[in-house]
Amino acid sequence: MKVISYFLTISCLLFCSNARSQSLNFEASAEGILVKEGTKKVLFFQKEIKSLNGKYPRANYIHPLYDIEGHILTEDFPEDHLHHRGIFWTWHQILVDGMSIGDGWECKDISWDVTDVRATIENDESLRLYTNVFWNTSAYKEGDSNFPFLHEKTEIKIYPSEENYRIIDFEISLLALVNHLKIGGSDDIKGYGGFSVRLKLPEDISFSSEEINIPPTNEALIAKRWMDINGSFNENKKSGVIIIASKENPTPNNKWILRSKKSMQNAVYPGNIPVKISKENPTILKYRMILYKNKISSSLLNHFYQF
Repeated sequence: MKVISYFLTISCLLFCSNARSQSLNFEASAEGILVKEGTKKVLFFQKEIKSLNGKYPRANYIHPLYDIEGHILTEDFPEDHLHHRGIFWTWHQILVDGMSIGDGWECKDISWDVTDVRATIENDESLRLYTNVFWNTSAYKEGDSNFPFLHEKTEIKIYPSEENYRIIDFEISLLALVNHLKIGGSDDIKGYGGFSVRLKLPEDISFSSEEINIPPTNEALIAKRWMDINGSFNENKKSGVIIIASKENPTPNNKWILRSKKSMQNAVYPGNIPVKISKENPTILKYRMILYKNKISSSLLNHFYQF
């Protein structure tokens, strides 16, 4: 029987009257975990399977994500791509012995069993989510509709907000449960797949990397390991989201799929050529997101980019 547990490791921290009013805290429910700062919402981790009238079932992702003023930044089940969802990490090509066992990107024959979610408050006042997830397929062994083929462990570290920004770090660990497992992006020249963010895109959206304007292209483009996505996300107020692929990530860690309308933003890994996932040594993928308003100093950004 599946056991779901939430570990409230810091006694009384969440709701004690003497706690700092703007401390990060969380609320656990059957659906997932809501992270807050004081009373302001920060993000929601979706633990349970969610669908649209039984279609596009998905779990193990973040939505909503809120900016530092509490406005929703992400979309779920957008009309143009109903399989898109908030902040998610998955792939079109999932292969065993060269044969497809499902499409995690489009939620076909793949499900996510989030068996454990833990939330802790760290000494630096950050909040860390630990998840334990089994990826299952209904298309691998005949008669087995829920066959686990991949074990994922993810840590999501949410830092307290500063004057005009917040940092969120992701560390995703993937370990194969079957022999000859490979994952890959779309099987075309675009090759999109991996860590992705479906944002509500304003009309004045722009992309830059190291202050160089990056125009979106149909195919994946090469830039720095980081991408600054800026626009009027909150009515007429300029703000942005920076996505950084860690220098420790396997290559490529500097390819991007960018879209100015009706789509997601993707830090491409591995591209259209599938890569092997080991049963002994996990594939580790790390990403940093910086949510900001107005402008962040170049010196501070250079520090963040060392991630």
